[in-house]
Amino acid sequence: MTNKETVYVVSDSVGETAEILVKAVATQFFGQEVDIKHFSYVEDKQDINNVVTVAKYNHSIIAYTIVLEDLKHYLDESAQAEDVIAVDLMQPLLDAFTQKFNMQPQRQPGQMRKLDENYFKRVEAIEFAVKYDDGQEVWGLKNADIVLVGVSRTSKTPLSMYLANKQYKVANIPLIPEVPPPEELFNVPRKKCIGLMISPEKLYEIRKERLKSLGLTNSANYASLERIFDEMTSAENIMKRIGCPVIDVSNKAIEETADIILSIIQKRESLI
Repeated sequence: MTNKETVYVVSDSVGETAEILVKAVATQFFGQEVDIKHFSYVEDKQDINNVVTVAKYNHSIIAYTIVLEDLKHYLDESAQAEDVIAVDLMQPLLDAFTQKFNMQPQRQPGQMRKLDENYFKRVEAIEFAVKYDDGQEVWGLKNADIVLVGVSRTSKTPLSMYLANKQYKVANIPLIPEVPPPEELFNVPRKKCIGLMISPEKLYEIRKERLKSLGLTNSANYASLERIFDEMTSAENIMKRIGCPVIDVSNKAIEETADIILSIIQKRESLI
């Protein structure tokens, strides 16, 4: 059985990028796998000396993603002095970006990790918005960053998803006259709550089109102006009880309403 070749993956961060590239290249050589040894969070010359020494001893290659220039140059020089092959996986692309965009790289380790953290926070927020959409699982309202309340067709769900993509955990509660809102809603700090209102005429048109798309007649109570006025009055009373700011979404795009919500939330956070 052939012994695996060893490649030392060196990085001033985790080294995930280098590992992926090394594995991809290794598959081009008869599908051969390699034994990857990690030297992560390299931060001084002694770390470089250590990896160069073991790479020389094992007749191995060093593949690295080091953005700190001093360490990069020291590794290049040390490896060359010891006749060890050291491959900078990032420099060609850094050079191309520098030339194309006429700007210098930040040279800050760990930037990919920050991107990954943002990605996972966004996924978590989206999962939260789905779980707590339309009054589901009300016990989790205490964990929300934002709680939206409003009658049907005031864009609560699309707003929740839009804000989730900005990493905010959003729950929304529909306000229906015949159904008392959950008591958990009144335990949420009012600084997290936002009420959504809409003009009766606009809501009437939206609901009428909704019924049409479902193949139902306009005579349904859902789209009657009398019903809409009752819902508005009930919703307004609940919002007053909560003590939350209210946004009129009648003629606003989702993005515009979301910007207003974020402005309210961020202003309140700055006062804490």
